[in-house]
Amino acid sequence: MLQPGTPAVIASILPRSNVLWRQDAWRSKIFAVNLDLLLVVTASEPAPNLELVGRALIAAQAEGIPAAIILNKRDLPYTPALRTTLQPLQQAGYTVIELSARQAPAEAMAMLSTWLEGRTTMLIGASGVGKSTLVNALAPGVQVHTQAISTALNAGRHTTTATRLYPLPGLGPGSCLLDSPGFQAFGLNHLSVTQLQHALPEIANLNGMCRFNNCTHRQEPGCAVRAAVEAGNLDASRYALYLRVLDELLNTSSTKATQ
Repeated sequence: MLQPGTPAVIASILPRSNVLWRQDAWRSKIFAVNLDLLLVVTASEPAPNLELVGRALIAAQAEGIPAAIILNKRDLPYTPALRTTLQPLQQAGYTVIELSARQAPAEAMAMLSTWLEGRTTMLIGASGVGKSTLVNALAPGVQVHTQAISTALNAGRHTTTATRLYPLPGLGPGSCLLDSPGFQAFGLNHLSVTQLQHALPEIANLNGMCRFNNCTHRQEPGCAVRAAVEAGNLDASRYALYLRVLDELLNTSSTKATQ
């Protein structure tokens, strides 16, 4: 370990197998590279940001990063409603892990140990969902600072200001956990339309089944995706998320073309 004041030297640059990042019209932000697992954390308090959850999963899927959802604070009274809201993601193939990092930290560790063992895992989610509390449960002795949510705003307070990596020696070699600052937006402007269509599993399963090979799944006749929505076989909220992101990508492309 370097002593304070000792200059650091880059000895080598390792290749990237993946990169988790977001990009909007103004800036890009890299969260981490070479991840083995992304855990998207949500809770019924503060008010869940399911748009953020869906977009984070799209970003992970586009990079081939396995992902699961943690429903934290399961002891809260509004958890059943959130559980119902998350069902379309389970139907799309994502695992939802319910736990309470503050009330039952040992149980949280037991539930997540097989997920974390030998992997570089990142926690991501809005402020206040309990990511830092989860780190404290999974990495004993770390004691990351936590804060209560703001009742007036029904929102979390930022306690983590930079992404930090915590080794998990109790889970074996190569086990480590990254905690990231909370945020409220997740731009996906770095994706292509094709990447987007492959990043929602339930839409990817229908790729190639439309009448036109270049179908955008908006208004084209013979669209298998729209037919699945109308038949109730594809969740309308997931399709609506796809359309919102698609509009952003097409608007970005149009803006670049006119500059």
